[in-house]
Amino acid sequence: MGDKKIYSIVVGVGIVLIALFFLVINKNKLQDIAGNVVEVNDRYFIVDSEDGKYKFAYLDERDITEKSNIEIKYKGKLNEKKINKMKSYTIVKETVSIIDQLESNGIFSAYYDLAKEKLDKLTVDEKIGQVLLARVPEGDATEAVKKYKFGGYVLFERDFKDKTKEEINTEIKTYQDVSDIPMIMATDEEGGKVVRASSNTKLRSTPFLSSQDLYKKGSFDLIREDTLDKSKFLKDLGINVNLAPVVDVVTDTTAYMYNRSFGQNTELTSKYAETVIKASKTDDVSYVLKHFPGYSNNSDTHSGSSVDGRTLEEIKETDLPPFKAGIDAMAEAVLVSHNIVDSIEKDTPASLSKNVHEMLRQELNFSGIVITDDLDMLATKNSQDVYLNALKAGNDMLIVTDYDAAFDEVKAAINDNILDPDVLDKAALRVIAWKYYKVLFPNKG
Repeated sequence: MGDKKIYSIVVGVGIVLIALFFLVINKNKLQDIAGNVVEVNDRYFIVDSEDGKYKFAYLDERDITEKSNIEIKYKGKLNEKKINKMKSYTIVKETVSIIDQLESNGIFSAYYDLAKEKLDKLTVDEKIGQVLLARVPEGDATEAVKKYKFGGYVLFERDFKDKTKEEINTEIKTYQDVSDIPMIMATDEEGGKVVRASSNTKLRSTPFLSSQDLYKKGSFDLIREDTLDKSKFLKDLGINVNLAPVVDVVTDTTAYMYNRSFGQNTELTSKYAETVIKASKTDDVSYVLKHFPGYSNNSDTHSGSSVDGRTLEEIKETDLPPFKAGIDAMAEAVLVSHNIVDSIEKDTPASLSKNVHEMLRQELNFSGIVITDDLDMLATKNSQDVYLNALKAGNDMLIVTDYDAAFDEVKAAINDNILDPDVLDKAALRVIAWKYYKVLFPNKG
């Protein structure tokens, strides 16, 4: 009987010791909890986990913000009423698909999946190439395409001068043939003062008329006919994007942009934008609304900076409606000016302004391609990190003359973790989706 009693005592003590052992082990063992931060204050933050809501004291760092997804390591048992201590933590960056970061009902959204498949096969260098809309170099333009894999070329008057249609066709075909992804071939064929291709009498007997002259001669009917004629003319040359129409509302007849503008009030300019974009949809040449958010009576940004001091209300009332009308008519691209618009973002050219791009995307609901004016114009040429900042601002394509500098700056920013790769991926994906939308891919696979 005594032996049994001793045995029971030994077993009981053993169980207690084992329990104490595991209690000590568990108290010192690192455990995990994960959840979302739902409140942050000076003393602690609250994590909402599957097991409940817990307060945690900070470590030395204070990079924890509301809505952060966090993983915490701690010792012991958590108490929902007290402030708990943690040993370490990790802020979890949620992985969101590039497609999910774009507009679900965007103009090119039906092609996002195809574009993503293509994007996933590209190197970083090739992605950078896709966002560059380079001026055709005076040297070996074909070799430049092979090296940089440009998203496209912009042709100026010198690229058409004294050449026949067949010569231009051959040159453009050579560029396209060496490009793995079909290229955007763009030019400025506004009519009137800016006629890159039709200024060559070998291509057309007379240059295209300005929008002002067309309106005087035949109102919007003639503008529609002119757009159809212009589209066919450009398509026959191998051009698939026209950097027009100019939908800036310009009232000062002495202003730099007046002769290139429609020269009418906001309402008529809006109808002009709508007419051109709708007419352009009947052919394979895309038209680009410019120069967002409205050039107005500002000076020439080719030769230096230009500051727009008007109020935001005036810009919204006067300048934005033509762009909205064109976007509602399914404009595929918008070109942003280099004007500094004080009421939107001081000391920053519109082309480099995040606020300007947010206005275009959010207030005007534009989901297409945002293109800079030429970043090598004097208004932006000497800006620090101009190409990098153009991408960070929200542009999808950068018009560049110095494409070597543009490529090197963006590549260095990626390598040095200064530019989020997602920014480049989103821009390149939009560009590729645009090319699918334009049916440029059938012969390229």
